Amino acid sequence: MDKNVISVETVEEKKDESTGLIYRKRIAICQNVVPEILRKVSILKVPDIQLEEESWLSLQKRNMAIRSHCLTWTQYASLREESVFLESVENPNWTEFIQRGRISITGAGFLNCILETFASAFLRQGAQKGIRIMEMLLKEQCGSPLVE
Repeated sequence: MDKNVISVETVEEKKDESTGLIYRKRIAICQNVVPEILRKVSILKVPDIQLEEESWLSLQKRNMAIRSHCLTWTQYASLREESVFLESVENPNWTEFIQRGRISITGAGFLNCILETFASAFLRQGAQKGIRIMEMLLKEQCGSPLVE
């Protein structure tokens, strides 16, 4: 549901019959969103970026965890994101969303700081976009009114 996502392939999926836990591993191909000015650096001049995402969904416990990381620039950067959706302790009809991201860039000299700043802003925007997409999906599937 993101315009920058070119394709997503599920490479592994399994369900633990005893716990009902559903595990999925997916590979996403996304457009390279690095600003054109930064793509002057040869390592950043790639047409698309590969991400690996793993998710664990428990319908019994009403929670989901997602962990993703970038596969494209592993020799120069570590970009990791973790998200958790769980039932709120305040109200079982509410969902709590917790997200963490880690960015580490090496080997780019003076550009390390600039690239880390861009990646941080990108992850923040992605979190906001993820919340909007999740709210839209919940509204479509559950018909629940959203607090605007």
